[in-house]
Amino acid sequence: MGNTDSVVVQKRLARFRPEERPVVEGVFDRLHGTSPGGGSGKAGKVLTLGMLKPCMGNIASDSMIKRVYAGMCSMDPGVAPPPPGAGVSREQLVVFLADVLRGTAEERAPLFMAMAQGTGTGVATCDQIIEFLQDLVSAVVQIIIQKSRLQGWKPECMADGSIGVKLLAEQMSSELKPSDQRTCDVPCLEDWLFRVSNVAMYMDLLIGEGLNVGLTSRPPPTLLPPCWETPWEKLRCLLDLPVLMFLTPHLPDGYNIPWKLLFSTQLHGESFTKIVGSCKGRGPTVLLIKDTKGHIFGGFASHGWEVKPQFQGDSRCFLFSVFPCLRVYTCTGYNQHYMYLNQGQQTMPNGLGMGGQHGYFGLWLDSDFGRGHSRARPRCTTYGSPQLSAEEDFTLDSLEVWGVGKPPEEEEGATGGKRSILDADPEVQAMMEMAGKTLHSQGLREPEENNG
Repeated sequence: MGNTDSVVVQKRLARFRPEERPVVEGVFDRLHGTSPGGGSGKAGKVLTLGMLKPCMGNIASDSMIKRVYAGMCSMDPGVAPPPPGAGVSREQLVVFLADVLRGTAEERAPLFMAMAQGTGTGVATCDQIIEFLQDLVSAVVQIIIQKSRLQGWKPECMADGSIGVKLLAEQMSSELKPSDQRTCDVPCLEDWLFRVSNVAMYMDLLIGEGLNVGLTSRPPPTLLPPCWETPWEKLRCLLDLPVLMFLTPHLPDGYNIPWKLLFSTQLHGESFTKIVGSCKGRGPTVLLIKDTKGHIFGGFASHGWEVKPQFQGDSRCFLFSVFPCLRVYTCTGYNQHYMYLNQGQQTMPNGLGMGGQHGYFGLWLDSDFGRGHSRARPRCTTYGSPQLSAEEDFTLDSLEVWGVGKPPEEEEGATGGKRSILDADPEVQAMMEMAGKTLHSQGLREPEENNG
């Protein structure tokens, strides 16, 4: 095959299963437009930029294809490569495929450096890394669309995906640890690739799909959760595909649980009572809010909401921002004020909140529909989040609630059994808790009879 003298190439090929090696070695012939064994292994045969465009042009921009080509040219195959500008050898392509699809962070770092700034050495600026990531994320989005992997989502009925591409690229780059001059050398990229796994995953997907490298041992990753029963003909969703790609891995059930729209101000009007009805007892939810200044933010509730004047939920809850920046803020452990939902009581706040404390929530929607606040000076105590809205007290523009888990099963005998006086007036219980009173009767409840 023309590469038997290269120890480097043979070691790279050994990373693939025996049945996968002919596939990897055959990519060169296919891109070159010749058949295996047809003389394409002769010395001097090279792959040019123009040969990549026909197979990658439908999913990747010209700039991304040029980046891929620069990465190929930067490979050291262990034998003399073609002169600079002459093209990519078969050996270089095999090493490139092995490092992208099976490489370590150490091996991928110079490759990603070459794709970001043209060579595999030196330094890249943070802006160059962001531009590279924008090209990469754009290509991944196109793969999802072109390969029919939307899982029921409709990009044409969602937010502007080009903005989401920039947001996700910026978020990924925010994990870099650059120098004071905002530049990154190869060790900096190696550390980043080790910590931010989706960078390599996206490149794996681009090369696997773009060059049609079908490896049975690693099917394409799932990047979107299923979306069920959404009235797309009436909806303009606050989400876009890159934002969804970012948020989904942070959910406890990840890609396994379908998303289902429970409430939208576009569809259901402006009513806090309807919000409560859509959330209550519906299992885990994602809340999305857009204020009148254009900021988009929200939270993940790990449990079905209950109307009561006490905090609820657990440490799986989190707050997030979408615009102007894409971030997730998880629990700090400072307190357990994860979720709060109350309505129709006189002495406790009525509304929906996440994090912080009464009157000072990380995210708050007042029961007087349309008003809310995000107060964090400097950070929300529960989630460590900054102010999420454009202004501390905000006016609601639109809101969506998505179900992202299985609703809890109806408890058998929920309407029967004995009730404590603590159950009769949860507002009294909440007031006692706030006053620091010990609820001795909590430990004196009579055990429920087992009818089984």
